[in-house]
Amino acid sequence: MARLAINVDHVATVRQARRVQEPDPVTAAALAELAGADGIVVHLREDRRHIQDRDLEVLRQTVKTRLNLEMAATEEMVRIALKTRPHVVTLVPEKRMELTTEGGLNVREQKSHLQVVIPRLQDGGIIVSLFIDPDLQQVRASQELKTDCVEIHTGSFAEAQSPGQQEQELNRIEEAAVLAEELGMTVHAGHGVDYRNILRLRDIPEIEEFSIGHAIVARAVLVGMERAVRDMIALVKG
Repeated sequence: MARLAINVDHVATVRQARRVQEPDPVTAAALAELAGADGIVVHLREDRRHIQDRDLEVLRQTVKTRLNLEMAATEEMVRIALKTRPHVVTLVPEKRMELTTEGGLNVREQKSHLQVVIPRLQDGGIIVSLFIDPDLQQVRASQELKTDCVEIHTGSFAEAQSPGQQEQELNRIEEAAVLAEELGMTVHAGHGVDYRNILRLRDIPEIEEFSIGHAIVARAVLVGMERAVRDMIALVKG
């Protein structure tokens, strides 16, 4: 049965729209955990558009499950991670002008850089995950770097315009998950996962954890964080 980790970035997005104190992503994380979430995810971006450094520091002190820090593989972020020591770091690509992460990390092209960054984080006692597209070559490249985990980018599946395209993307995700597990890596998945398409993804047994943010925060605006998290838990673990 897969775990559910809640990304609270967009709680901070609402706060930063007014540069005020509320809503507080730390409070949202606590409510998500009370509702049964298995972990909390935040993305500390270079431009600090939503999550702030203080959010990360307080979350590290208060999260009772597992804190997963999404970040670019930059020197600044590596230093922050080694100081804060989240349970997991997920290395992601980052473009300043994108609305959200648009695709997976090109592990093959960045191999020389990542083979320096990954051991530094692991030596700091941090589990390292790479956010990759469901591409078998990227899975193999991740294993060659001795990463602990891969998070498979599910965006193309979530955005598929036809049943046939969705089935094709689902097959790619499943093949990548199977190979990653065979190669000894833990498998996570996320991006664009919502209350409808999770029903297809949850049947892939190799996926041990789903990282879901926008859909849950959007529902929480209407029904509250605890109800939104419990609704998703019922689907993920159903």
